[in-house]
Amino acid sequence: MKRDIAIVLVSGGMDSCVCAAIASREYRLAFLHVNYGQRTETRELRAFNEIADFYSVEKRLSVNLEHLKIIGGSALTDTSIPIPELRTPNSPTAASSIPVTYVPFRNAHLLSIATSWAEVIGAKRIFIGAVEEDSSGYPDCREIFYQAFNKVIEMGTKPETRVKIVTPLIHLKKSEIVKEGIRIGAPLNLTWSCYQDNDKACGRCESCNLRLKGFREAGVQDPIPYQ
Repeated sequence: MKRDIAIVLVSGGMDSCVCAAIASREYRLAFLHVNYGQRTETRELRAFNEIADFYSVEKRLSVNLEHLKIIGGSALTDTSIPIPELRTPNSPTAASSIPVTYVPFRNAHLLSIATSWAEVIGAKRIFIGAVEEDSSGYPDCREIFYQAFNKVIEMGTKPETRVKIVTPLIHLKKSEIVKEGIRIGAPLNLTWSCYQDNDKACGRCESCNLRLKGFREAGVQDPIPYQ
């Protein structure tokens, strides 16, 4: 008997890779990737395809949301806004404020695409590797956001549609995500988290700092190359 299909939002980063590994244990996988004009768009797409190859995923959808770059407002899409390298209590990337790397309402766009695709291919779940407790403080990474979006899906799809968003990492720390990824055999060596470089990870940006901290606290060597 065939297992149900789950769409996994795969950016190419570590969190989405571990999320895919978790989903693969119960579901047939369909991978969704979104290019939105981010600085490391090419490298992230490569990571997406390599992770998809690892799991032998046949259903792959890669879409372009150029309007997010045109709208701007984020250091990930606007090169005139510097990528922050360290988070200090008084910096714009402090935990109490919204970092400049936040892409305005991005995850709503991603989930909308995933929901549309789920209705077409009959997927029952949408997995996203959002992390609330040990992330950069993005408002669309909070559990309450996904609870609300599940209500939106329920109200805005066909009566027979039964698709739910799943956030298995939402309350984990980066170190716990690293340990879980290793435990279930996620290909962390194929992932890419750096916000600003494509060849070797910078090791300085906000995302690299969070990733390196996670590996360090897990007592494991990060397998990707750094400058």
